[in-house]
Amino acid sequence: MHTKFRARTARPLIILGIFVLFAAGQAAAQAGAQVTPQNPPARVTLDGAIDLALKHNHSLQAARTTILQNQAEEITANLRPNPVGLVDEQYMPFFSPQAFTSDYIDQSAVYDLGFSYLIERGQKRQRRLEAAKDQTAVTSAEVGDNERTLTFNVASLFIAALLAQSNVELADTDLKSFQQTVEIGEEQTKAGSMSERDLLKIKLQLLQFQTDVSAAKLARVQAMASLRQLLGYESVPENYEVVGDLEYKPVSLGKDDLKALALRQRPDVRAAQLGVTSAEGQFKLAKANGKKDLGVTFTYNHLGGVNAGSLFFNIQLPIFDRNQGEIARTQYAIAQSQELSSEQASIALTDVENSYEALRTNDEVVRLYQSGYLKDSQDSRDISQYAYQRGAASLLDFLDAERSYRATQLAYRQALASYMVSLEQLRQAVGTRSLP
Repeated sequence: MHTKFRARTARPLIILGIFVLFAAGQAAAQAGAQVTPQNPPARVTLDGAIDLALKHNHSLQAARTTILQNQAEEITANLRPNPVGLVDEQYMPFFSPQAFTSDYIDQSAVYDLGFSYLIERGQKRQRRLEAAKDQTAVTSAEVGDNERTLTFNVASLFIAALLAQSNVELADTDLKSFQQTVEIGEEQTKAGSMSERDLLKIKLQLLQFQTDVSAAKLARVQAMASLRQLLGYESVPENYEVVGDLEYKPVSLGKDDLKALALRQRPDVRAAQLGVTSAEGQFKLAKANGKKDLGVTFTYNHLGGVNAGSLFFNIQLPIFDRNQGEIARTQYAIAQSQELSSEQASIALTDVENSYEALRTNDEVVRLYQSGYLKDSQDSRDISQYAYQRGAASLLDFLDAERSYRATQLAYRQALASYMVSLEQLRQAVGTRSLP
């Protein structure tokens, strides 16, 4: 009886187990089907970042609406005056209702129906339209200058992100290398060939490497966040990456040619020049407004059973007000615009001068590092590390060589970034990214 009972109870348990395993397998299969591979992070190049900023930056988009606003003002400036409709009824017997007869209305009441129109003299409408178009041209140039500034800011932050990424990679590499040194030091301490004091010094130095990694990662996060803001927060995902290297590309540029190019290409210089044209247009409009307009009115009259017409003309007599004040003001505004245009040209030439010298100086610094200092610092570190691990050099010598190597590498990367930023500054000063 005992054997039968065990056989009967084991069979449903086996079936139940198979069912549970089958259900679990189906659930796992469904869960696996729902899992999608994680999308790779978006990769943004320097040119791609500039394109994204020019398309999606909110401040720039807001500035571009001012062009549309000025174009709408052109429509307003080109509008003609509206005609005025005139209707009147006179001598209606409202207080004597019994007099409301067809004869009275035809013979005694007076009806007038007419239209009045203001004829603008002095080409006011043409001058208003010309002045509005001049202002639109100035605004377009100013928006172009906003694009120039935004392009430089994006390039600067992009280079800062590249520098931060390079520093993270350097810090990680140095940390891994120094961790091997710590491991070797621990083995030497166990073997009695290194004192506990020297091992503690090495471990304390490891803390500096770990701190450098954390600081570099923080700088990268901050640079990427600031760059994302300029690109348009919604235009790139949160986990995007910058693609590029800190690189040195020597350029040979003529300073005088760059200055001439800046005077032709920079949108702020062009905006100042267009400001002179706009001021001259405002002067012409002020003179046109000094001309008095002619009012013309024609009316149809019904009086005493007779249908007639009347024609009226009116014009102000320019005895006192001839718009003298506005004409004088716009004359001074022309002189002001001319001075501002000359000043803006001077600013452009100064910007080219400063950025050109900065580029030349940073070029010299990068060449100094590449002339042998980079290799010397690395050789010194490698030799000291090799000698220290074999007891031929002191711990102090090794740590000093390690610090010198890291400082040289960081300074070289900073020099490369400074050179690239100075090149972007020169492009901004000239007003074009295509330098000769």
